[in-house]
Amino acid sequence: MNQIEKNELIDMMNTTIKTIGALKAAGYTSKSIKTELRDNLIESLKTGISTFPGMHGYEHTVIPQLERAILSKHNINLLGLRGQGKTRIARMMINLLDEYIPVVAGSEMNDDPFNPMSRYAKDLIAEKGDETPIDWLHRSDRFFEKLATPDVTIADLIGDIDPIKAANLKLNYSDERVLHFGMIPRANRCIFVINELPDLQARIQVALFNILEEGDIQIRGFKLRLPLDLQFVFTANPEDYTNRGSIVTPLKDRIGSQILTHYSADIKTAKKITEQEADKLENRLCKVHVPELAKDILEQIAFEARQSEYIDHKSGVSARMSITAYENLISTAERRAILNNEFETTVRFSDLIGMIPSITGKVELVYEGEQEGSSFVANQLISEATKSLFLTYFPKIEKLKKENQVTPYDEVLSWFFEADAFELEDETNEENYKMALNAIDPLKKLIKRYQPNVSEIDSPFLMEFILWALVELKQLSKRRTASGMSFNDIYDNLIKGL
Repeated sequence: MNQIEKNELIDMMNTTIKTIGALKAAGYTSKSIKTELRDNLIESLKTGISTFPGMHGYEHTVIPQLERAILSKHNINLLGLRGQGKTRIARMMINLLDEYIPVVAGSEMNDDPFNPMSRYAKDLIAEKGDETPIDWLHRSDRFFEKLATPDVTIADLIGDIDPIKAANLKLNYSDERVLHFGMIPRANRCIFVINELPDLQARIQVALFNILEEGDIQIRGFKLRLPLDLQFVFTANPEDYTNRGSIVTPLKDRIGSQILTHYSADIKTAKKITEQEADKLENRLCKVHVPELAKDILEQIAFEARQSEYIDHKSGVSARMSITAYENLISTAERRAILNNEFETTVRFSDLIGMIPSITGKVELVYEGEQEGSSFVANQLISEATKSLFLTYFPKIEKLKKENQVTPYDEVLSWFFEADAFELEDETNEENYKMALNAIDPLKKLIKRYQPNVSEIDSPFLMEFILWALVELKQLSKRRTASGMSFNDIYDNLIKGL
């Protein structure tokens, strides 16, 4: 039976089968959640369906390891720095569950009609037999997630005695019906995710031992044997092992597979993730064109941050930095277009400054970085990204040149030497912006020679990119004015001083 036929059968059963007797007559067979995940993964692999769509960069690293862990029926620990998609992966596992499963109606622990676990389900089946009513649970309701924080208690996760229930039902405290079950028993036959596992207190981690190994629970000395059917997924940050806590060794021993996640290895993959995750606002008042070079610089900033001496490498640089920076970049251009009453605009290099608030809040600075300040570090990252990508588009600028040596940039530098000043205003409209840059003929010649295939719409961005790069490479100078940025010859300030 293929997946389509299986889904059709389940849909039919969901609408027509309402009792255990009808479920038996239909020939339904129950299976554990790990078997369910395994069978559906095998079906996906056979048909070529992507099991974790949208997880770019993980196709040959993380995803194969995940699939092997699921085939092995392992509980999983996803270990990696922040912003590497660990929680997203865990949430996507529900796509490997059956669309619906039958449960005993009214059961708080999703009891399997053929393998009842709770006292409620056992008593109901003993009373009504094949007439016991059943409900159908959708896979979207079979995902539980808990963020591990220091205030999480055993009662939250596993359960405790409920004195109010004992009083209302007039039960003795020795009766197991006085128990209130926590999140884990209520997640029976579901995927249960604990995020930031090292933050969970050691004594709480110890309480998970039997659940992972034996599938049973213990509450306040009650002799309970509840063979819970769960798929555990844990997430953890390596830094947590030293800064806040650790995963106790016996618990690690009971987790079948530990899978290491990572950041994107190249700009191309990083751009896919950013564009996929960035908020696509439907009500933008103008069309904003983003040159590919702008996207490359944005991603290069993240790569530079992960190597920067000012940033704590152990903390990592989340992919969320690139995503929010991309959103701010577009909004910077949109704001300018609104002010100029324009319906179309293109991102400018100077718009990258609008991303700084997205950068400063997403990086953990070391002592040297704190001394310099987050704004300085953000500008430094933009500078380093500019210099790195400039060399992939244009020839290298030699620090020392021989006498009478001609370089590709001589005409551009001569133009600025002869000009009084060149200013680009932040809020100038598209027409004036292009007109100002096109007035620098040597810039146009430089682009025509080394980047002849650049589109007309991207040409202004590339021209401004050259100016900023020449400043960073100490060939030109720039200074902030009241309304924009002024570019000058490198000796301009010295001559003015004389």
